[in-house]
Amino acid sequence: MTGLSLKGLSTLPAQAWGGVRLVPLVRDEPITDLRLDARVHGGYGLVELDDRTSYFSYIPHGFVASWTSDGTPAAAYGTQLRAPDGPEHPPACMPLHFHRRMARRTDRNRLRFLPLHLSLEGYLALHFGGPEIMWEEWSRRAVTRGLSPRVEEAYTGAAVTGLEDALRVFEIHHGQCGILVYVADALAAAFVVPHPADYRALHTTLVHDLYGELIYHYAILSGPVQDFRPSLDDTRIRSFADLRAQVRVQQDAWARFHDDLMAGALLSGRYTGQAVRDLGPYRLSRLLPSFERRRENHLAETITDASGTLAYLKTFRLSENQVRRGHLLSSLAASDWNLADTAAALDLSMPALVGRIESAGFGHLLRQDVLDHYRAQRRLTSGG
Repeated sequence: MTGLSLKGLSTLPAQAWGGVRLVPLVRDEPITDLRLDARVHGGYGLVELDDRTSYFSYIPHGFVASWTSDGTPAAAYGTQLRAPDGPEHPPACMPLHFHRRMARRTDRNRLRFLPLHLSLEGYLALHFGGPEIMWEEWSRRAVTRGLSPRVEEAYTGAAVTGLEDALRVFEIHHGQCGILVYVADALAAAFVVPHPADYRALHTTLVHDLYGELIYHYAILSGPVQDFRPSLDDTRIRSFADLRAQVRVQQDAWARFHDDLMAGALLSGRYTGQAVRDLGPYRLSRLLPSFERRRENHLAETITDASGTLAYLKTFRLSENQVRRGHLLSSLAASDWNLADTAAALDLSMPALVGRIESAGFGHLLRQDVLDHYRAQRRLTSGG
């Protein structure tokens, strides 16, 4: 298990627009030997993971990481929403793009990867193979085909009410290399890049990113959030130096409040990390949460150096239903998919466990007679 750290980044006071709160993250020293730029696809994509597995999803853009191995500055290619010789407006249809992997080298020191899809693939592939032991309750399909296909829903940032306007009017700070996006003061996404120039180029890509069901509904139902208002002690202000000191105290208080409380669940969460690719002195990884019930759970992908300094971060907040599915699959796998052992570990009866498997969308993996048997038991228990 590992945790998330904003090492190397400082939190500045938030800006609010309607129900959206944006919290800037700045670096004291930008990272110059790793740079990011975007490759905009603007459509749907099919990613071939191996000979038997493909991944079909909305893929608005890919990121290209460029790095140097000797610490000298790396140059980021220009980021554009469309080719310079392209049409004035995007096409009405959605083109289909084919990719061979989520992360793929395009040159010796350049890697193209699909942001968020690295972490989403990790969630969709969670115990994807299904039962390794043919327990009597599972169907033959469960063993031969596993959990294929797995489907999850998400929304683009353009569908999140207020997000596009908030990003448009947001003030980008000097040295800003990241942002945390809150909707109705629920943490929706975190985004960190190595260099301020990268952030300015990639700021608008947040509108094209994916957001969970919970964030979409919060954006529709929430009212305006309160803005951060500093409280200065004017009795102690006699000069500009006093004013600067008072402002610094308020900034520090806001940063502690934000990091400990507002972003506390993201930073204090327990994650299982999986290294995806080494990028010279850096490592691209994806993180799966603990799927602990009744708390925030975020998927994450990171690029860090050997000291743990965060060069890149992208997160996706799971809905409670998605957390339940992850928790259920992890519990089944921990018990080698033995239903009796899983029920005991979760302190459930067998009918209740089978009911959870059904409601999570995995009922088709159980034999029909097993489903019918435990359905009848649940009806008897409930008096139906």
